[in-house]
Amino acid sequence: MSGKKYAVLGGGGSFGIHTALHLLDHAEPEAVLGIGRNPLRAEPFSLGIERRERFSYHARHVTYELDLLLELLDAEQPQIIINYAAQGEGAVSWKHSWRFFETNAMGLTRLAEELAKRPWMEHFIHIGTSELYGAVDHAAREDDPVRPSSPYAASKAAFDFYLLSASKFLDFPMTIIRPSNCYCPGQLLHRVIPKAVLCGLTGQKLPLHGGGRAEKSYLHARDLAQAIRLIADHGPTGRVFNCGPENPTSIREVVERTAAALGIDFEELCEMTDDRLGQDSRYWLDSSALRSELGWAPDIGWDEGLAEMVAWGRRYLDQIRSLDPTYVLRG
Repeated sequence: MSGKKYAVLGGGGSFGIHTALHLLDHAEPEAVLGIGRNPLRAEPFSLGIERRERFSYHARHVTYELDLLLELLDAEQPQIIINYAAQGEGAVSWKHSWRFFETNAMGLTRLAEELAKRPWMEHFIHIGTSELYGAVDHAAREDDPVRPSSPYAASKAAFDFYLLSASKFLDFPMTIIRPSNCYCPGQLLHRVIPKAVLCGLTGQKLPLHGGGRAEKSYLHARDLAQAIRLIADHGPTGRVFNCGPENPTSIREVVERTAAALGIDFEELCEMTDDRLGQDSRYWLDSSALRSELGWAPDIGWDEGLAEMVAWGRRYLDQIRSLDPTYVLRG
């Protein structure tokens, strides 16, 4: 959709950055605005996007600075708004659970109500989560029951339901994408793949929760960005689309593949630990609607994706090796 302005909320996170980079490279935009709650991180995580033409980054908090965020949006008037903004991390959402609802349900609903008044906005594309379906024994379809198993997933479900209602009764122009677990260069170090890369490059042991039995469907963030662009260009509003690979992969296999990409033994890389609270056994999505209606398919396989992750880790090792990979809950 050339000549359009795009705003990527949650644009300081790795997935938002890869989406912005993809739009700059493939959508011929007038401009891409990255908007996040914090200033951009250092280059290992920003990937130098701040130096790209037609891109600008702005620190605005969707929950606590809604007035400032709306001032920015009214001044720039992006026709396409892509929303990654969320309080994330299902495993830690059992503590201070209200924070997840404050942003993921209340904050985003307030934003959407305001955006509904703006005639310049043409399409609100919201990034949901595969965790809404809970643990599954089959590839979950978009009309399958929603069974959130953490406060995080429940808070994400609340805003999805609001958007579906607003679309049906208020003609709010939205589309929801529910992606599988994504990975990419620049991802924060508490995530399993970048953490495994860092551990392998520094001789540390990766804690493998529950022996890595849980299965998740992994997708490179550029493949998700491709799906977002297709929906922005061609996709109908008022819909939910799942976005993931054909089959899930156990976390153990992911770590085994990462060890191979690093050129080390699996046993050298990790140690077994107890499972996490609320860990679902399998996330698995049926993405046939996205494939058949919009021609989407993931392009980046494990070999290419993990080689890229290892190259990223080696390039920035001096800058990331001393960072604490522990997730810290922030407002």
